[in-house]
Amino acid sequence: MPALNVPVIDLQPWFSGTPEGKAAVARAVDDACRSIGFLVITHHQIDAALIRRVSDASRAFFALPLADKRKVDRPRDDAVRGYSAVGEEGLSYSLEEAAPGDLKESFSIGPSGVPDDDYHRGPAAGAHFEPNQWPVGVAGFQAAYEEYFAAMSGLARELMCMFAVGLQLPETFFDDKIDKHISMFRVLSYPAQTEAPLPGQMRAGAHSDYGSLTVVLPDGPGLQVFNKAGQWVDVPQVADSLVVNIADLMMQWTNDEWVSTLHRVVNPPFDDSMKNTRRQSLVFFHQPNYDAVIECLPSCLAEGAVAKYAPVTSGDHLTAKFVKQTTFGGTKAAA
Repeated sequence: MPALNVPVIDLQPWFSGTPEGKAAVARAVDDACRSIGFLVITHHQIDAALIRRVSDASRAFFALPLADKRKVDRPRDDAVRGYSAVGEEGLSYSLEEAAPGDLKESFSIGPSGVPDDDYHRGPAAGAHFEPNQWPVGVAGFQAAYEEYFAAMSGLARELMCMFAVGLQLPETFFDDKIDKHISMFRVLSYPAQTEAPLPGQMRAGAHSDYGSLTVVLPDGPGLQVFNKAGQWVDVPQVADSLVVNIADLMMQWTNDEWVSTLHRVVNPPFDDSMKNTRRQSLVFFHQPNYDAVIECLPSCLAEGAVAKYAPVTSGDHLTAKFVKQTTFGGTKAAA
C-alpha cells in the first residue's frame, strides 16, 4: 500500500559513506518516490548559518518598496530571473488549468560565473544561462544567493546519486546529465492577505514541478501534497529539515514508476490574524543540462513494455512550462 503521508528520512547514513548505510537511504528514498513523490530530509549537510543569511537577505529585499523591487523585474517571459510581483504568475497554467494569479511574489537566479563559450552562450542555450539580476542596497544579498545556489547544487547531486542507487543504476549514472545544469533558485514571499482571495485563488495553485527534483525550505505551514488516495495532506514541519520532491522529468525518466506529485500552498485562515502572516520559502529547482535527453531508464522498462513518453530535452521541456506559467497559458500575451 502506498504511503499516504510524506515520510521523514535521515540522510546521515548516506553521508557516513558505508555501503549498508547508503543502500538503506536509497531504499527509503525509492519507496518515498514511488508512493508519494515527496520526502522530508534531515542531516542534509547544509549550513544553518548560510540558510539564515539567505533568508534574512530575502526578507530585506521583499521589504523594499515595490518601485525598488521593480528595478530588477523579470526581463521577459522565457527568462525567469529577477523579480516577479504578486499575481504575475499562475502555476496552474503549467497544467492547462485556469485560475487567478498566485498570491506570491518572488526573486529568482540561475547559475553564476557561466563560461563565455558556445555551449553556454550560443543559440542552443536560449535563456537557460541568462545573466542574473541583483538588487542594490541589500547587504550581502548576492553573496548569500550564490553560496546557497552552490550548496543546493551539491546537495542535488547527492540526491541524484541516491536516486540512481534506488533505481538499480550506477551511483554516478546522472553525473554527465547534470554537470552543466540549468537549475533555478527562487525565494517566494507570500504576503499577509488583507482582502479575501478571489474564487480559486491560492498562494500557489496546484501544480507539479518541471525538472528532476526540488528542494524547499518553507518557514511556515501551508504546503500540501495530493496523495494517491485523492487527499490533500500537509507536509510535516520538522526542525532543521528540508523538503524534497521529484519533478516531471524524473517521472518521465522512470516511466511513471516514480510520481511527480501535485502540490499547492493554501491560503491562511482569512479571519485569523495570528495565522494570516507573511510566509517565505527558499526553493531550489534542479534541472538537468539543457541538452540532456530524458527517455525511459533501462531499469524502468520491463521486457515487452513500451515507454510512456517520447524523448524530450530538459531545456525544451523547461521553456514550454515556464512560458505557460508566466503568460497564463498565453492569455496574458493575447490580452
